[in-house]
Amino acid sequence: MSQTPVPQTKVKGLIEEIKAQAALALQGATSRKALYEVKVVFLGKHGKLTEVMKEMAKIPKEERPQFGQWVNEAKTALEEFYLRREKELTAQELDRQMQVETLDLTLPAVPRELGSEHPVDKVYSEMVKILSRLGYALKLGPHIESEFYNFESLNMPAHHPARDMQDTFFVDDQHVLRTHTSPVWSRALEQEKPPFRIVSAGAVFRCDNDISHLPHFHQFEGVCVDEKISMADLKGTISFFVREFFGAGLKTRFRPSFFPFTEPSAEVDCTCPVCRGSGCSLCKQSGWIEIGGCGLIHPKVFAMAHLEYPRWQGFAWGFGIDRMAIIKYGIDDIRLFPENDLRFLQQFRGLP
Repeated sequence: MSQTPVPQTKVKGLIEEIKAQAALALQGATSRKALYEVKVVFLGKHGKLTEVMKEMAKIPKEERPQFGQWVNEAKTALEEFYLRREKELTAQELDRQMQVETLDLTLPAVPRELGSEHPVDKVYSEMVKILSRLGYALKLGPHIESEFYNFESLNMPAHHPARDMQDTFFVDDQHVLRTHTSPVWSRALEQEKPPFRIVSAGAVFRCDNDISHLPHFHQFEGVCVDEKISMADLKGTISFFVREFFGAGLKTRFRPSFFPFTEPSAEVDCTCPVCRGSGCSLCKQSGWIEIGGCGLIHPKVFAMAHLEYPRWQGFAWGFGIDRMAIIKYGIDDIRLFPENDLRFLQQFRGLP
C-alpha cells in the first residue's frame, strides 16, 4: 500500500512553525543552562526538527532536495540564533557577578612562605667564584658514566682494590652512576689542549646512607695541567681557597694518603672554622677538620689520556660540597639537605 504524498506547503509550514517556536523559546531563556535545554528540544538528536526529517519518506523523490534545503536552512538559522543568545546571556551573567562580587585591589596580598637558596647551592656558587679568580673554568659531565671513565681512565682497572673503596650503583654491565666527579677532568685530559685549569662539580652517587653520608651527594674537584707543576703549587692553591672560603687566618695541613689517580697523594685538613683551633664538638676537640683529598696526577692517568709526561704535569684536589656546607654553617645532619623543609632553608636567608 503506497503512502499518501504530503503537500509541499504543509511541509514548509511545519518547518517554519518549528523554527518560530524555537526562536521564541531561545529568546525567552534566562540562563545558559535553560538556553541549552531549549536547543536540545528543537535541535537535539530526538528534537522536533529531527522528527520533521522523518517526513521525507512521504515526499515524492523529486521534491526531497527542496525539503532538505528547507530543513538545513532552518537548522543553520537556529544554531546562529543560539550562539548569539548564548553570548548575550554570558555577558548578562558576568554583569550580575560583577555587581555582587567586589575586588579591592588595595588590600594586601596573602603572605607566602618563602624559602632560601639551598645551602649546597650557596656553597657551590661561592666555590666556583673563588676558583674563577685563579683562572679555573667550570666543566660538567654526565651522571651516568662508562666504567672506563669512572674507573679505568683514573688508574682503577678491573679488580683494582681501590674500586672497593666506592660502593657503586651499576646501570648495566658497562655503565655506572658516577661515584665521583673525577671522570670530568679525565675526559678533559683527552679533549682539552694543555695548559688548562678546570673545576668539575655536581651530583655523585654511592651506596651509603647515615648521619654523615647520603647515596646522592655533591663533589667539587679542581685540576691544573701545565709544565713544571709541583706540590707547592697544589698547596698554595688549596691554602688560598681555604682562607677565601672559611676566612682569613686559617691554616692547612697535608697528611700522606692514597688515591689511585694521584701520586703522591694527601688528605687536606684545615683549622676548624668554628672554634679557630681551640677545640669543639665539630672537630672533636682536635682543632683540625678534614676537608678533602689531593695529589699530583698519576703518570698512568696521563698515559691513558695520551698526554706526554713529564712534559705535562698536574695536580688535582676534591672536596665534598655537602661537607663544606656542613662545616661552614654548622649543620649537624646531612640528611636535612634533600628534605627542602622551609624551616630549615629559611635559616640561611641572608647568609654569605
